[in-house]
Amino acid sequence: MTPEMVIDVGKEAGEIVILMAAPPLLAGLVVGLIVSLFQTATQIQEMTLTFIPKLLAVGAALVIGGHWMLSVITDYVIRLYHSIPNLIG
Repeated sequence: MTPEMVIDVGKEAGEIVILMAAPPLLAGLVVGLIVSLFQTATQIQEMTLTFIPKLLAVGAALVIGGHWMLSVITDYVIRLYHSIPNLIG
């Protein structure tokens, strides 16, 4: 296994991690921004007000994008398993 192969596998794994993390993180970010704008406009400074909407948004992102996320990670693992003979050979 050459250093280039290790870098390629690591790069692809990093891309998959970013793809898996992006939908729930972006949903939480958008909802957090909206709630913070609402808090600013109404001057309600309750720290716990953002928790439930963010939790619901992240859950919804996982439910909506879960099938796609599962197929991406499954395809990556299958490709990785099929490339094992090339990596050790």
